[in-house]
Amino acid sequence: MSTPNAVLRAGSDVTVTLVKESRSGIGYPAVAVRDDGNHAVVRAPWAAPSDRDFGFVRFERGDVFTEHYWRDRWHAVKEVRAADGTLKGWYCDITRPAEITPGAVVSTDLDLDLWVSADGATILRLDEDEFEESGLAGRDPDAAAKARAALDELEQLARGGGLTGLLG
Repeated sequence: MSTPNAVLRAGSDVTVTLVKESRSGIGYPAVAVRDDGNHAVVRAPWAAPSDRDFGFVRFERGDVFTEHYWRDRWHAVKEVRAADGTLKGWYCDITRPAEITPGAVVSTDLDLDLWVSADGATILRLDEDEFEESGLAGRDPDAAAKARAALDELEQLARGGGLTGLLG
């Protein structure tokens, strides 16, 4: 759980850990950009050892992710830019509210995702089959309902003109 009053200090090193409900997570280094006590922003380079082509976007060495986490929302939004600064789009993870402690952000991924291209023309709901297969609806129906609502909310925001208002 988030530590009360634990606010990330801009410029400080942070370890981000992405956890799947059913297995341990992966961690990577980031730098805190800002944190208002509810909405924390960190920046990190593409952390995978190789490039990854999803068909609708390619994440590559040199890409920079500005990642937005909330202590009270069921999602995280990652703005993705190429090494030259060109905006690729936003990758949105449906998650439990972030657990933030000094120097760490832990985000528990609930398998649902949303991709929004830089021009807003492509908005894709992703991994709904994985979400169903996860069994979350049977184990924790309240969490499953919050996850679905968060995906719907992000899609509505994206279709209504973008995510920039949410990200501040």
